[in-house]
Amino acid sequence: MKLNALMDNLGARKDVKRVGRGMGSGYGKTSGRGNKGQKARSGSRKQATFQGGQMPILRRFPKFGFNNPFAKHYVTINLGDIEKFIASGKIDAKKNITLDSLFEAKIINRKLDGLKVLAKGELKTSITVIADKWSKTAEAAIVKAGGKIQSK
Repeated sequence: MKLNALMDNLGARKDVKRVGRGMGSGYGKTSGRGNKGQKARSGSRKQATFQGGQMPILRRFPKFGFNNPFAKHYVTINLGDIEKFIASGKIDAKKNITLDSLFEAKIINRKLDGLKVLAKGELKTSITVIADKWSKTAEAAIVKAGGKIQSK
């Protein structure tokens, strides 16, 4: 094999369509744009949502809902998940479980506005959780296991 003999496979590269290169090319005179009209002009195109003068569908339908820019978004974790991560060694049960400790252990991938503890699953280990919010059943389960929960 020689470097000067290297070639692409047949059909791997396609020639560029050269418009406006004479009548014999098939793309001369109007360059494939037809005669007159908005589409034949340079730099002028209709929007994708244009509907010929009638009110566009996106403007006809009413808009619903509201996005509160001040809403707080909490990272939620279940007691069953905490127990699972303690068993696997990702969380040390002797240390406080906080938003930062969960982030450092790569259990959560972003901190958001706070931590909320929920009661799904079973907790057997005594732990101390420092969170922003928690459910009453989660608090009861943590206390029953011999742990405690504190607000941030």
